[in-house]
Amino acid sequence: MNDFIARLSRLDSCAVSDALDKLGLAGSVTGLHRYSSERRIAGGVLTVKLDKAEGRSNTRHLCTAAIEAASPGDIIVVEQRTGLDAACWGGNLTIGAQVRGVAGVIVEGPARDIDDSRKLDFPVFARTHTARTARGRIVEVETGGPVQVGDVIVNPGDYAIADGSAVVFVPAADIERVLEAAEAIAAREESTAQALREGKPISQVMGANYEHMLKKQST
Repeated sequence: MNDFIARLSRLDSCAVSDALDKLGLAGSVTGLHRYSSERRIAGGVLTVKLDKAEGRSNTRHLCTAAIEAASPGDIIVVEQRTGLDAACWGGNLTIGAQVRGVAGVIVEGPARDIDDSRKLDFPVFARTHTARTARGRIVEVETGGPVQVGDVIVNPGDYAIADGSAVVFVPAADIERVLEAAEAIAAREESTAQALREGKPISQVMGANYEHMLKKQST
């Protein structure tokens, strides 16, 4: 685990999202659901892009190239924005990814075999879920290129953190300054929480720092 991932793992999605806001960067994606594990994931990104089959056939099963290319702790990010009700992640992919040491998968689109992933405690974050197969409906068009999740363009080598609040992506070029900002925000939040635990009035505690905490920095 590199130092950036170790530091990212100690944060949560809200602190990282606040840091992106402070720096004037995009990266937070709302509406992806955590379906199969309560665990937070943080790591480097591998990408897979899918599209409608429209007469094309897969030469290999969806997402297997990304799984085989993954290093332990990586997160696979899959784009399936076709609008078709067709799963681009399922139980056997979960088994293969878990054996490889993949931290989890983030799917812009439907996933299936959710119960299987839950039994294995493998984190699946997805836009929705379905039982419908990808066969004959969608194909893999690229592994290792840019993908879109929500309104965010994600590139291989970027970083992701995902938990019960949201999925947040950080471009590789910005990871160090985002981490520095997020760590400062998290420390301030803990100081605020401690003051509340000590019985200080919440209006006094929250009013002192709240608006200033996210004041944007010049880039």
